Amino acid sequence: MATKRRLPRGARERAATVVLRLAAEYPVAECALVHDGPLQLLAATILSAQCTDERVNLVTPALFARYPDAAAFAGADPAELEELIRSTGFFRAKARSIIEMSEEVVARFGGEVPDRMEELVTLRGVGRKTANVVLGVAFGKPGFAVDTHVTRLTARLKLTASADPVEIEEDVCSMVPAAEWTALGLRLILHGRRVCAARRPRCPVCVLNDICPSAEIAGLRPPRAARSRAAGARR
Repeated sequence: MATKRRLPRGARERAATVVLRLAAEYPVAECALVHDGPLQLLAATILSAQCTDERVNLVTPALFARYPDAAAFAGADPAELEELIRSTGFFRAKARSIIEMSEEVVARFGGEVPDRMEELVTLRGVGRKTANVVLGVAFGKPGFAVDTHVTRLTARLKLTASADPVEIEEDVCSMVPAAEWTALGLRLILHGRRVCAARRPRCPVCVLNDICPSAEIAGLRPPRAARSRAAGARR
């Protein structure tokens, strides 16, 4: 007689399972924003607010060719910069943030983007989410970026009881090794885009289906036989 598999019950055990399964599902965890270095990633992340990564990637080649470094961004004509980024939305506010951020990078950090959270969040337009993206992706330091996808998935998986991004970051990071923070954040974003969508999550094909409390509550788990077939197909 087969031994019944024990599913993870607590948030900490569930988090460990999420890390392992998403790593297997998305072995290559990369930032979708095309960039070359911390400054470009910082500017692209500012542009990504209320905009798709695809749209940002259409804009940034011409943007980075026109402004190759922090000094160039700092000295940019606002109207010219606004026109280059107009299609990303909120272009006036974003242009102002990029120019003022670059002015501070030049004046306070010698033209080089700092690699510490405490310094990054002092820059114009840079909050913890953006700082964590830059730390994790550009500098290879642990950084767990909490965007709308991460907020939604950590709530559905009950890895946190908070809706506050800073508290979500603290809760998840307290359960996951620092070496996994960056990749887990990127994988949660990927999973949120491809499977665990906001309006119509694809629970029957989700690799986390059997450990997700929200799938159980919503009655969205497929029959046990179907889960077994799906698991076999993924092997």
